[in-house]
Amino acid sequence: MPLAVRFRAAVSLLGRFPALAGVDLDVGMGEVVLVQGPNGAGKTTLLRACAGLVAVASGEASVLGHDLTRDRRAVRRRIGLLGHATFLYDDLTVADNVRFAVRAAGGSASGPELDAALARLQLDGRLRDVVVARLSAGQRRRVAVAALVARRPELWLLDEPHAGLDADGRNLLDALVVAAAADGAAVVVASHEVERAGAIAHRAVTMAGGQIHAASPGPPAAAREPASVS
Repeated sequence: MPLAVRFRAAVSLLGRFPALAGVDLDVGMGEVVLVQGPNGAGKTTLLRACAGLVAVASGEASVLGHDLTRDRRAVRRRIGLLGHATFLYDDLTVADNVRFAVRAAGGSASGPELDAALARLQLDGRLRDVVVARLSAGQRRRVAVAALVARRPELWLLDEPHAGLDADGRNLLDALVVAAAADGAAVVVASHEVERAGAIAHRAVTMAGGQIHAASPGPPAAAREPASVS
């Protein structure tokens, strides 16, 4: 399968500290990969490096065909990163936040695309016109996910994506991940909730000390189906 991510002996420094200390990783298009490991293992740095937000100081790093050691900005419009912070604007409505996020990434959220993203996260109806400052933490998280969905990225980078979501929100997110992979997108999920995230992943890798120390078999010629989400 075509590779969305190809890292070879990739090193990223936070100050002088090697947060990535020689990472080897392949992620195929249409594949969901779980990255597991303890706090401080380098999971978040790996996702941010894939997004072009953290420089790769040495080694090889290619994302969606872009060499991140030469240009780490070119890939940003083609990826979607869901991190711990939602980066929403409290004074904007739900719909306006999603629309702004898509446009900021260089895309365009047409009426039908915007409506579909809000509906999939159950943010349509009265909630679409509510300012974000009035939402609960879980609803804010749904808005951030809706912004990612509306962008239709080729690579999803999810850092503890289930945090802050209620049971229904978690199920919605899982279904969206499975659907995105089925449509050909690659998904990398960093999570401590190994059982839940593992149920939607094709395989898992384990990080420690800025390196990948263990991995299940590499991406097959055709990724097997992840567990279905009801």
